[in-house]
Amino acid sequence: MKKFIAISLFLLSMLSCDDTPYNPNVPDVYINFSINPNSTMYYQLNAVSGYLEVTAPWPSRGIIIYRYSQDEFKAYERQSPNEPNACGESSRLIVEFPFVIDTCLNVKYSILDGSIFTQGYQGYPLIEYRTQYDGHTLRVYN
Repeated sequence: MKKFIAISLFLLSMLSCDDTPYNPNVPDVYINFSINPNSTMYYQLNAVSGYLEVTAPWPSRGIIIYRYSQDEFKAYERQSPNEPNACGESSRLIVEFPFVIDTCLNVKYSILDGSIFTQGYQGYPLIEYRTQYDGHTLRVYN
């Protein structure tokens, strides 16, 4: 019985592991805010494929919010996930839909899932924050 419990705990711990590689460049900042993406204040997010850049506390360099579908949003850190201080401490990620481009390293990322789009470049995907949407309020948090 002890072997069964031990094996069960081991398998459970293996299944709960996250496949995302640890990125040491993730800013140590508390992100937790809510907006109404359907309001006129955030009109860029009123339609699917809309995006908006919002500010966030330092050391974050801001957040890109993207409306993935009618009920789903993506939120990405504007700090480069690879060599964030290579070209100074300014925000250098810009959106050129459907990509997010690192203007310093000349790397393209997909705005759909944050993955690296530049062939042959080895590095981390965009730093993504969690989102929760109830049809009226969008919460972005980590």
